[in-house]
Amino acid sequence: MTEHDSVSVFGPDTSFTGGAERAVLVGVERPGAHWPAETSLAELERLADTAGAQTVAVTTQKLDAPNPRTFVGTGKAEEIASLARDLGADVVIFDDELTPSQQANLEKIVGRDVKVIDRTALILDIFALHATSREGRLQVRLAQNQYLYPRLRGMWAHLASNRMGGGVGSRFGEGESQLEVDRRMVRKRITSIKRELKKLSSVRSLQRESRYGSGMFKVALAGYTNAGKSSLLNRLTDADVLSYDKLFATLDSTTRRFELPEGRHITLTDTVGFIQKLPTTLVEAFKSTLDEITGADLILHVVDASSDEHERQMQAVEEVLDQIKAHEIPCITVFNKADLLTEEARAALAARHPHDVVVSAQTGWGIDALVKRIELAASSADAAMDVLVPYAKGKLVSLAHERCRITSEEHTAEGTLLSLFVPSDCVSQFEPYRVERGGAQGGAVAAQR
Repeated sequence: MTEHDSVSVFGPDTSFTGGAERAVLVGVERPGAHWPAETSLAELERLADTAGAQTVAVTTQKLDAPNPRTFVGTGKAEEIASLARDLGADVVIFDDELTPSQQANLEKIVGRDVKVIDRTALILDIFALHATSREGRLQVRLAQNQYLYPRLRGMWAHLASNRMGGGVGSRFGEGESQLEVDRRMVRKRITSIKRELKKLSSVRSLQRESRYGSGMFKVALAGYTNAGKSSLLNRLTDADVLSYDKLFATLDSTTRRFELPEGRHITLTDTVGFIQKLPTTLVEAFKSTLDEITGADLILHVVDASSDEHERQMQAVEEVLDQIKAHEIPCITVFNKADLLTEEARAALAARHPHDVVVSAQTGWGIDALVKRIELAASSADAAMDVLVPYAKGKLVSLAHERCRITSEEHTAEGTLLSLFVPSDCVSQFEPYRVERGGAQGGAVAAQR
C-alpha cells in the first residue's frame, strides 16, 4: 500500500446476514472530481445494500488518471485480490465504469471465485430487482444486453486462457467461434427487445397523446433517487404508490389526476429517479419513460433537503434533464423531507432559495404552498374571458368547471354568464360566446345567432 491508498475494513463485531454476498468496494480519488471519493463510495455502499450485498471493506487509491489495463495500479489490484481472499468476499465492486478489458484483466488477478463488477452493472442489477411492469423489465433487459455486448470478447478471452488442452491456437479459435455465436445471440436479443419495446411504446404514446389531446396541464416529478417523489405523489393525490427508503424503489412511471383548489384538473406523473454517473445505456433504454418528463408542461424537481449532498444531487439531476433536452421546460424546485430538518435549518434553506418551495411529503407541511405554485404555473398562460353560454350548450359549462378557473358564475335568462381564465387550447371553444361586461344582452343575441 502506498501513502496514496486507504483501506477501511469492517471490524469482526459487525453483524452480517448469513446469506448475503460480501462485497469489497473500490474507488479512485482524482483531482478535480465533482464528487469526493468518500461521498461517492458511501452512495455505492447504499447501492450494494439495495442489491442485497453487505460491504466488508472499502478501499481507495489516488490517481491522476485510471490505469488503462486494470483501472487502479497493478499493485493496488493485487492488494484488492488479497483483501477479497482474506475477507471471504464474493464480489468486488468498482465505483466507476470499467472497460471490458479492464474487467477481464481484474478478474484474472482477483480469481475466478470472486466477481468483479462496476457501478453500472450494480445499478442494472438493482433495476432488474425492482422493475415490475412488462415495459420496465424489457427496458432493463435491453440495457443489460447493451452493457454485455462489448464485454463478450473479454469474457471469452478469460475463459480461453483457463481452458485445458488443445494448444494455444486451438483454444483461441474455439473461443472466437463461440464468441461470434454469442455476439449474434446478443444482437438478436437486443433487436427483439427493441421491437417489443417499440410496440409497448406505441401504446404508451397513444395513452400520452390522449392525455395531451385533452389539453390537461401535465406535471412531471423528477429528482435524485430516494428524494421522495413517490411520497409526494401519494400526499398530493392520495395515491397508493410504492414508497420505500431505498434507492430506486420504484422504476415505472405512474400518472394520477389531481384537482387544484380552483377546480382545474391536471395530471401528476412520478418518474424513475436519477443518480450521479447514471449509465448512458439506462438513459437510452428508459427513453419512453423519460418522455413523460420531456412532454410535461411543468417539472417538479424534488430534492432531499435532509441530504448533506443535496446540492450535488441537484446538479446531477439537472445534467440528466439537459441530456434528455428537458432543461427548457418550466421547473419548480421542491425541497422535500423538511420534517427531518430543524426549524432553523428550514428557515435557512428557505432564505437561500426564496423562489423554491420547502415541504414535507411525510407530514404535509408546506404542501398548500406547493399546490398554490402549481396552480399559478397552470394558469399563467390562461386568457381572461367573459362568456355567456346558452343553456343548450351545457357541455361547455362543464368544460369550464373542469379546465378553467372561474371567478364568477351567474345564471341569466339567456344562459350562464361566466368570468373565467381559459387555457390557450380551449379559447377557440369559448370565443363564439364571448361578451363584454355591461353588454351581455347583445352578446347573448349575437351568440345565439
